[in-house]
Amino acid sequence: MIETVEIDEPLSLEDHAQIVHLAEAVRFLREQAAALLPRLRGRRVWMINSTARGGGVAEMLPKVVALLRELGVPTEWAVMGSREPEFFVLTKRLHNLIHGHGDPLLTEEEHSLYAAVSAENAGAMKRRLERDDILVIHDPQPLGMGAQLKRELGIPTVFRCHIGLDERTPETRAAWRFLRPFAEDCDHSIFSAPEYVPGFLSDQSDVIHPAIDPMSFKNRPLSATKLAGILCNAGLMVSSEPVVPLSFAEAATRLAPDGSFAPIDARTDIGLLFRPIVTQISRWDRLKGWKPLLDAFVRLKSGRFTKRAGIADRHRRRLELVRLVLAGPDPAAVADDPEAQEVLRELIDSYRDLPPSLMQDVAVISLPMASRKQNALMVNALQLCSSVIVQNSLREGFGLTVTEGMWKHGAILGSRACGIRQQIRDGIDGRLVQDAEDPDELAQLLDEMLEDLPARARWGQSAQLRVHDQFLVFAQVRRWLEVLAERADPSAPV
Repeated sequence: MIETVEIDEPLSLEDHAQIVHLAEAVRFLREQAAALLPRLRGRRVWMINSTARGGGVAEMLPKVVALLRELGVPTEWAVMGSREPEFFVLTKRLHNLIHGHGDPLLTEEEHSLYAAVSAENAGAMKRRLERDDILVIHDPQPLGMGAQLKRELGIPTVFRCHIGLDERTPETRAAWRFLRPFAEDCDHSIFSAPEYVPGFLSDQSDVIHPAIDPMSFKNRPLSATKLAGILCNAGLMVSSEPVVPLSFAEAATRLAPDGSFAPIDARTDIGLLFRPIVTQISRWDRLKGWKPLLDAFVRLKSGRFTKRAGIADRHRRRLELVRLVLAGPDPAAVADDPEAQEVLRELIDSYRDLPPSLMQDVAVISLPMASRKQNALMVNALQLCSSVIVQNSLREGFGLTVTEGMWKHGAILGSRACGIRQQIRDGIDGRLVQDAEDPDELAQLLDEMLEDLPARARWGQSAQLRVHDQFLVFAQVRRWLEVLAERADPSAPV
C-alpha cells in the first residue's frame, strides 16, 4: 500500500532570498548545491514515511522535497500503509520502546506481522523504483520495507530515525534488537542527536537536526489584523467586530464539561488576545507530559501562588487571568498513531474532574487536519498569542514545536528531554524543568516566567537567533545534499 504524496509549496528559494535576514542562508545553500549536484546527476530520491499529515516528519518533508527539486535533485515523497491495524499498534509500541517506555517483550507474532507488512509494501514500492534511485526511509514503520528493497535491488538506502533516547534501557535494547537486522541492511543512518545512535550503527551514522521553514504558514509573521482574522475564522475566538472572511474547511473545537468537543462561542471564548496564555501544542501522546502540565496549572491557580505574601497586585491579577491551552490534532486524522484516542480520553477524564471554575481556565482544543495550511495557521496563531509556550515532553526526539515557538521569539518552558536540550540552553533561550513529571516544579517555573517580563523578552530574542543560526530548513537541506551525494558516489569526498 504505497501512496505518492503531491506537494504544493508556493514559496521558492528566491522568495526566501527576498527576506533580508534569510538571503545569506539561501546563497550558501545554492553554493553548496552547485558543488554537489554533479554527483547526483541521473539520480532520483524517494522519501518514504508512514503518514502524510500529523507530526514533525510530515511537517518537514514537503519543504525538504520541494527544495531538493528546486535545486535540481528529482525527489518524490511516498507514504506506506497497511490493511492490518495491528501493524501501527506494533510500530507505536516500538516508538515508545525507543523512548524507554512499554513492555519490552516482542512476540514472534509481532515479528511476523512486521515482516508481512514490510514485504507487502516492498512489493508495491518495487514497481516504482529504478536502479539509480536513492531510498530514504523515515522511522521504524517503513524500515523493514526499505531493508527488503535494499537486499533485492541493491539501491542506496538511508534510514532516517527521528526518535531516540539518550540512555540505554531494557526497553530501548528490545526495540533495537527487533529493528537491528533491518537497520544494518541500510547503507547509512541519520539521527537527530548523537546520543540516539545505537552502538551497532555508530560507524555508519550522521546527525541532521530537524528544522523549520521560516516562511511556512506555521512560522511566517502575522500582522495584528491577520492574527485576529485567523483566530475568528478558525473558530478559536469570538469577536463583536467584523473580520474579513476566510474559508476554513473546519473550525477548531473546545472540550466541553460533558466530555464532547463543541465550537467556541461567546460563553466559552478563551480570551486569546486579552489574557495571559500558557500553551502546549503536540500530538496526543503520553510522552508529551500532558497530565503533569495540567496538574501544574491547577497548582498555579491555587492560593499557594495567588495569595502568597508579598505578591504584587499586578502579578496576582495575571495569575487570576491566566489560562492554559492544550491543543493537538484531531486524533482520527492521524492514521499511524492509534494511541492518540486513548491518551486524549485520559486527558478528557482529568479535565472533567476539575472544579467548574478551573474548567473555564483550561481549554483543550482539537485542531482539524482537513487542510494542512489551515491547521498550520491555527498553530501559528495560538503560539503568537501565548505568554509562555510549553513543551513538557517526558521523551522528545527533537521537538519542532519548540523550534517553532523559539522562532516566534516566544518564552519557552521545556523539559530536559534530549531533543529539547539540543535547542534550549536553560536561562539563555528559555527555561528547562528538571523533572517533567513534577507539577510543583512546573508550577513554580510557570509562575516565575509569567512574572518576569524582561527575562521573557531576552529569552525570546536569544531563541530566535539560535533557530536562525542552526535550525532553519536551509541548513537541513545542505546536510541532506551531502548525505545523498555520498550515497550516490561513496568513493568521492564530500
